[in-house]
Amino acid sequence: MIGLLLVDKPRGLTSHDVVNIVRRLTGVRRVGHTGTLDPLATGLLLVLVGAATRLARFAEPQPKRYRAVIRLGVETTTYDAEGDVVATAPVALDLPTITSTLARFRGEIDQRPPRYAAIKVDGEPLYRRARRGEEVRPPLRRVTVHRLEVAAWEPPFLTLTMTVSKGTYVRSLAHDLGAALGCGAHLHTLRRLAVGPFRVEEAYSPERLRALAEAGRLREALLPPERLIEAMPALALEEAEVRAVRHGRAIRRSLADAPFVRAHAADGTLVAVLVPVEAERWRPILVLPERSDVG
Repeated sequence: MIGLLLVDKPRGLTSHDVVNIVRRLTGVRRVGHTGTLDPLATGLLLVLVGAATRLARFAEPQPKRYRAVIRLGVETTTYDAEGDVVATAPVALDLPTITSTLARFRGEIDQRPPRYAAIKVDGEPLYRRARRGEEVRPPLRRVTVHRLEVAAWEPPFLTLTMTVSKGTYVRSLAHDLGAALGCGAHLHTLRRLAVGPFRVEEAYSPERLRALAEAGRLREALLPPERLIEAMPALALEEAEVRAVRHGRAIRRSLADAPFVRAHAADGTLVAVLVPVEAERWRPILVLPERSDVG
């Protein structure tokens, strides 16, 4: 079994919990995901099954769309509703003030992740050091907020929709927005609506996946792995080229300039991802197994 599952992650499960569910349902050990969702968050998680995990690096950079509910007037240790309250303040804001402040957070911005985050510093996740009471100051990172709009304002709750780049912490955005507004804030709820071209409306809940598995129909939910890289230029290989690529050899083709090309067999099966090595020569950097090699 090889392919892509779109999963609608419920609140309370970690992304790794979802991976374990898919492992049990598919019987495939090699399962991974792209774009971690915190237990508090719900929504779209891309789960890769079998050899499709090799394509994860091409899926991770895709922009992600969220709906976030931010609670103004209350700061927490984790920047979300699961942390301890560290400060409170009255909220006396109007919508024009909020809207104008949001402009500071659009485009490329420097963002500091929460202290309670899974990113590693000196080989250790930040949250472990924070839980030990160590003074943790995560390094700044450059992220891009492509879109940021108010969906609803029901004081003290502010609902935003946003499209952001890889590596953006919505918890940090909520915290920083609260600081800019002078009242503090934390992330109350978060739902991922889309990753690149994939939408949460297409996703399956874990319960639905279990039902399909019990009925022997789980493959119905599995998308072909090439859906992860469908925006990449495509190349149809001749039979001799398929053999060469599967053995890691470069092929000669005159192609338009592109950093990557997805190469397919005559029947449309994804064979490999190629990169240019010199004029008119393309080398495989990733080769998928033949369908007969996977269950």
